[in-house]
Amino acid sequence: MSKSFGPESTTDDLLDGRDLTGLHAFVTGVSSGLGLETARALAARGARITGAARNLDKAREALSRSPGVKLVALDLASLRSVRTCADALHADGAPIDVVIANAGVMACPQGKTVDGFETQFGTNHLGHFLLINRIAPLLRQGSRVVMVSSVAHHFTDFDLDDPNFERTPYQEFISYGRSKTANILFAVEFDRRHKSAGVRAAALHPGAIAETELVRHLTPALAAQVEASIKESAERGAPILLKTIPQGAATSVWAAVVASADDVGGQYCEDCDVAGAAVDGGGFVGVRRHALDADRAKALWALSEQMVGEQFSSPA
Repeated sequence: MSKSFGPESTTDDLLDGRDLTGLHAFVTGVSSGLGLETARALAARGARITGAARNLDKAREALSRSPGVKLVALDLASLRSVRTCADALHADGAPIDVVIANAGVMACPQGKTVDGFETQFGTNHLGHFLLINRIAPLLRQGSRVVMVSSVAHHFTDFDLDDPNFERTPYQEFISYGRSKTANILFAVEFDRRHKSAGVRAAALHPGAIAETELVRHLTPALAAQVEASIKESAERGAPILLKTIPQGAATSVWAAVVASADDVGGQYCEDCDVAGAAVDGGGFVGVRRHALDADRAKALWALSEQMVGEQFSSPA
């Protein structure tokens, strides 16, 4: 690539001079925050955007300056809603070049989705797992799937034996960390299954962004945990930069349309680059080994198929 980008790069920096006319991107969670900025930036360069949101009125108002964005209803905490959304995309029939799985919840109180799954696992992982697999036939050769994960995968591996916290005491950030590890493992296995058909998948950490709605569930106690983690990382020589929303959405855009598909396929990215391996004692930098484990990715895939009640074959 002729240009180098980093943690302070914005979506406009990445897309400067690019013409995305003819590209069709499907982005979840477009009513605010990173999803809204991602849709705006891509649409401003000529891309056709299909955006998914729970609250379509809110999304329409947020995207009023991007009139070319088509909206579809999606509640990731309801498998029925996920299937309806996928059906709508198939009915539209337009091939998809980029999927950016951005929507999610963070550190919410213990609860269950409509289908009885632990809220963060069900929303952040299972909803996207079912949706992306159902629309996979629409992904044409050369397309990419981008999973917005998090540095929170450092907190914990995914628990294949207790995905719904039925035996484990619930902790908000442990649950969030599990779901974000699951996002990376999904990208690893989806990429393995689809790369022979020219479809690649990657996961990423967008950065620490204070002004998105993702923080709406943070109690004072949980906010103190976040502050302690930031302080700990700085003390280990890896200070965490607080990003703006355009900076936070940049890595999604980079992985989707700027970076080489071969560079990012099956990888975890941060700060507009492929992340290196995390080092013990090095703060929240890089990717933990458990998140890229191919065998665990396959096991999570099989468990996810069982939980949503559908099986998905690799392309012929």
